[in-house]
Amino acid sequence: MIGRLNHVAIAVKDLAAATAVYRDVLGAEVSEPLPQPAHGVTVVFVQLPNTKIELLEPLGEASSIANFVEKNPGGAIHHVCYEVEDIIAARDKLKAQGARVLGNGEPKIGAHGKPVLFLHPKDFCGTLVEIEQV
Repeated sequence: MIGRLNHVAIAVKDLAAATAVYRDVLGAEVSEPLPQPAHGVTVVFVQLPNTKIELLEPLGEASSIANFVEKNPGGAIHHVCYEVEDIIAARDKLKAQGARVLGNGEPKIGAHGKPVLFLHPKDFCGTLVEIEQV
């Protein structure tokens, strides 16, 4: 069902500083910051030959990652994202197997402009999983 790893997301307190680490220290190509008000984050994508790193910073007081960053002020891996061909079919299969889909179960449009869903970390070895339709 899952396809390739689309990205690993790292939540950070200071997006500019984190971007500088990947750009200036590691020599990676990074995108411009992209505010995602519907998700309560600002993102920067770090392009790698085989996948991406998504750096996330809380956006606004109601940010979905504010508590996570508060508990991990130095930054930490927040989630992994896998590609799926058909997000509705994947969601239905996962739910039938007992996986919990977060939110109302309906896909939202993610930072790549594609439908995404998040799956409960307790169902996936303690890891928050995002699925994104390709």
